[in-house]
Amino acid sequence: MTDSLRDQLLGLGFKPAPKPDKPPQRDGGKPGKPSRPVHAHADKSQARKPGQGRPQTNRPPQRGKPRTQEDIDLAKAYAIRAQREKDERIEAERLKQEEARKRREAKAKLAELLKDKALNDADAELARHFDYGGKIKRIYVTAGQLKSLNAGELGVVQLDGRYLLVTAAVLAEAEAIFAPAVALRVDPHAPAESDPYADPQYQVPDDLVW
Repeated sequence: MTDSLRDQLLGLGFKPAPKPDKPPQRDGGKPGKPSRPVHAHADKSQARKPGQGRPQTNRPPQRGKPRTQEDIDLAKAYAIRAQREKDERIEAERLKQEEARKRREAKAKLAELLKDKALNDADAELARHFDYGGKIKRIYVTAGQLKSLNAGELGVVQLDGRYLLVTAAVLAEAEAIFAPAVALRVDPHAPAESDPYADPQYQVPDDLVW
């Protein structure tokens, strides 16, 4: 628009169009989006999440009732007793294992002693009963062996569930190695009631003819 035309329009009462406002400037004087108020600036990391509890205060944690000296002494007594019982169980188990080891070694030594020493006769038909381990056991012997057995000249040894007839000397050696293996030893001078199975009713009469 030329100046003459503008002047004519102004003379007719037209007003010039208002100039547009300048956009807000960023730092450095460049136009851009308006900056956020200082008071609205907040660190999102510090915003409280939904369900999050209130920030902890510096109040000291509440403590329970303080332990008395009696409580401390009682706890020590319980600990000492528990340790003692544990030690006793360990010692009992050790002794048990040691005893089992000794029994195995003794039985192995006894088996070595009794090799070719047993006097059992495959043709023996006389049953000699005796009490061993709280039960009535028996061994078959001949008439001559029965007399020697009741006279204390022979004895019976138990090995691996078998009852072996042996001499009195071997019986003594077996007892020294493993005493529980001695199943029958007759004392000819002992009272008759000490060995009821040595009674004549359990023996073969001398005049019996085979």
